[in-house]
Amino acid sequence: MDETDSWLLNLPPTSKQRWAALAVGAGILVGFAIVAPFAGKPLPRTNPLLPSISATISVTNLITSILLFAHFSIYRSRALLALASGYLFVALIVIPNALTVPGAFSPTGLLGAGPQSAGWLYCFWHTGFAAALLSYVWFKQEERPTPAMPVSAFSAVVWTITIVFGLVCGLTLLATEGEDLLPIIFQDGAQFVSTTRYILICISLFCAIAIAVLWARRRSVLDQWLLIVALSLFSELVLVILGTGRFSLGAYANRAFSLVTSTIVLAVLLAETTKLYGRLASSNIMLRRERNSKLMNLEAMAASISHEIRQPLAAIVSNGSAALRFLDRAPPNLQEVRSALTRLLRDSHRVEQVFDSLRALFGKPNQTKELVNANEVALEALRILRDELRNHRVTTRTHLTSELLPIMGNKGQLQEVVINLIHNAIEAMDEVKADRRVLQVKTQLDGDSILLAVEDSGPGIDANKMNNIFDAFVTTKRGGMGLGLAICRTIVDRHDGKMSVVPAHPHGCVFHVVLPIGTPGLRKVEHELERSPGQR
Repeated sequence: MDETDSWLLNLPPTSKQRWAALAVGAGILVGFAIVAPFAGKPLPRTNPLLPSISATISVTNLITSILLFAHFSIYRSRALLALASGYLFVALIVIPNALTVPGAFSPTGLLGAGPQSAGWLYCFWHTGFAAALLSYVWFKQEERPTPAMPVSAFSAVVWTITIVFGLVCGLTLLATEGEDLLPIIFQDGAQFVSTTRYILICISLFCAIAIAVLWARRRSVLDQWLLIVALSLFSELVLVILGTGRFSLGAYANRAFSLVTSTIVLAVLLAETTKLYGRLASSNIMLRRERNSKLMNLEAMAASISHEIRQPLAAIVSNGSAALRFLDRAPPNLQEVRSALTRLLRDSHRVEQVFDSLRALFGKPNQTKELVNANEVALEALRILRDELRNHRVTTRTHLTSELLPIMGNKGQLQEVVINLIHNAIEAMDEVKADRRVLQVKTQLDGDSILLAVEDSGPGIDANKMNNIFDAFVTTKRGGMGLGLAICRTIVDRHDGKMSVVPAHPHGCVFHVVLPIGTPGLRKVEHELERSPGQR
């Protein structure tokens, strides 16, 4: 998605936004229909009212232009630059228009104005804004998704402001000092002449073209609301045409429509900017949470690695120290040295298997598989943890079914599963008396699968945590990181097996690991062996 697709310049309007624009447009047309039949009715002169309304129009257009310039500096769109210049043009030209109104600040108007100056500035005002709307549509249609600007955004804004300011000053001089060069549009300083309506009709047609182009090429939220702005601009011009002069109902009503024209886009910009700020704040919060979560995951991973390799590293140190002690004897006990070094190598391989198991959770699984005997895996795990079981005064009982068919898998990873389950059982039973610490390891045939069970006599697992005990970072141990069982389940899943836990009786829990027997060929052999000789 292009970066501008997230803003109202190219973002399609929602159904709610369409209905809102339709409601505002309908309100403008209803107001026009109510005032139009009485537009020519003369009203009392209220000269001070016009400058106050003009000040409001100038301020709202100035704020709108500032917001549009700010968005231009982000999105670098020529269409936005043209639209911002149009609103700045209105904000500036409204000021001399109000100052030159006869009777507002002086009988003939300030700035050396004549009776025609304010009227012509009004015509320049509406012509310039309609031209800005057409320029917006033209540039938006022509520019690429990521338009290349020949100058920096700051330079473009400065040059645009300079040109618009110079244009307003030039038109003001033309309407005041060069008033004699322009056709007469007011008679007696207030009443229209026939030429006035022709000029206003031409400006209205120019505005109608802007409406047609915006309607034909409307695509975004901003296009939709600019269409409403153009409709309001056209309506106020028609009301002036239907009026009879400066102080008719149509002339007064046109100022109200000018306020609507100046505030619509400002309201939309403020609303959309607020929404974008809210989304940006939410995105920043989510990014911070994600960053903190990643840091926590890295910390948990480091803690898990430390937890998993601490025991084999301690065994390596112990066996290395034992080998040195046996060598220092006179004579050296070479048989014990060999035995200690063998255990040291075995534990070294176990460290490698730990990292393979961690990769099973955090990376790609090890695809190397072989025929593995579940009984051998269980007995090897008990041998590795023999010293730890003895130090924690845990009684071990095994119930291993003989002549089990092998399973297809990675022996190191499956052994790590059993070691992790036994180690968790040892830690769980630390909370009960020594004479009640009993660990049972069982294997048995379960249909076309092998069932391996590890049962402890500890306090058991809270029923509320039983369903998600295998999820990462869920733990029942104080200071635990909750990755051991998650690793075990991942390994078992990748061996097409299942892992579960149930309460033991009278206390403790039983972890079940169910793994499929070897290969389909081995299962077929097993079924054939179960048949009677006469059926073979």
